[in-house]
Amino acid sequence: MSKVIPFISQLPVHEQNQWLAKLNQVLAPHQVILAERMSNEEKLQVKVAIVANPEPTELALFTNLVWVQSLWAGVERLVKEIAQPQFNIVRMVDPKLAQTMAEAVLTWSLYLHRQIPLYIAQQKRGDWQQHPVVNASECNIGVLGLGKLGQASALRLKDNGFNVYGWSASSKNLTGVKCYSGKKGLETLLANVNIVVVLLPLTDATDLLLNKALIYKLPKGANIINFARGRVIDLQAVIEGLDNGQLSHAVLDVFEHEPLMPNDPLWRHGKITILPHISAPTNLTSAAQVVRKNILHYFNEGIIPEAVNIKRAY
Repeated sequence: MSKVIPFISQLPVHEQNQWLAKLNQVLAPHQVILAERMSNEEKLQVKVAIVANPEPTELALFTNLVWVQSLWAGVERLVKEIAQPQFNIVRMVDPKLAQTMAEAVLTWSLYLHRQIPLYIAQQKRGDWQQHPVVNASECNIGVLGLGKLGQASALRLKDNGFNVYGWSASSKNLTGVKCYSGKKGLETLLANVNIVVVLLPLTDATDLLLNKALIYKLPKGANIINFARGRVIDLQAVIEGLDNGQLSHAVLDVFEHEPLMPNDPLWRHGKITILPHISAPTNLTSAAQVVRKNILHYFNEGIIPEAVNIKRAY
C-alpha cells in the first residue's frame, strides 16, 4: 500500500521542486508532497517525514511522527530548536558526501600549502617573486573531528603525502594518522600543525571551541580552514590572529549568519578566503538513494536508521 510522505523545508521553490521530483522518482509508488498540501487526516497517518531545515512548528503538526530523515548531515538546528523531540532524527549519511568533503579539504589544504593567497596578492601588485616549494611530507595538517567526513578527509590528506593529525572527543584509531582526544590532546595537536581543518559538529561542547587561547597554541603563521559551522571557531580571535601575524590565512566556508552580507568587512580582509558554504553540498542523486533505502527499509521491516544522540547533537 502506497503512503504519503511529507517534505518539510525552507528551501527556495526551485530547490524544493528538484528534491520533490527526485524523491518521487526513487520512492514511487509512495508519494512525497509538501507538508502544507496535506490534510489534517493525512498528517495524523504520518510516521516518517523528509526534512531540510524545517520550521519546528510544522513538525509539531505531525503528532504521530516516529522519525525524520534530514537531507543534510548537520542537524544542530533541529536539535537546538526542538528541546525534547518525540521522534527520532536521522541525519544524512552519504558516502558521496564524505568523498566530496575529502576533495574540498585536499583542495584548500593545497591552496594554503602552495601559498596561493600569497601569489594572488603578488599578482595584484604586479610582483614577480618566486618562493620555495615545501614538500607535503614537511607539512603537518590537523583535522578536528574524526567522524565519517573527518576520517575520509584525513585519509585523503595522508594519501597525498601530508603528515596528518586527527582529534576527536573520544579516542579513535586511523591508520597512518596521529590521533588525539581530550583537552590535552587538542593542545598537543594544535602545537604541531601548520594547517588546522575544522570538521566538528556544532554542539554545546564545540561552541566556540577554537578560541583565542587555543589559536595561540598553534605555531606562528599557521592557517585555519573552517568547513564545520561558524560558531565552532571564535571568529574575532581568528581575525585578531590574522592581523597580528599569529595566523597567516583563514579559509572560511561557514558563518554564524548566512548568507554573508555584501557589506560584511570579512569580504575585504586580505588574509581571508570566503566560500559560500560549498565544501560538501548534499548530492541530489546519491542522497535520494540514501533516503530511499532508509525509508523503504522502515516501511518493509519497521527498522529506523541510526538516529542522532540528542545529548551529543550528532
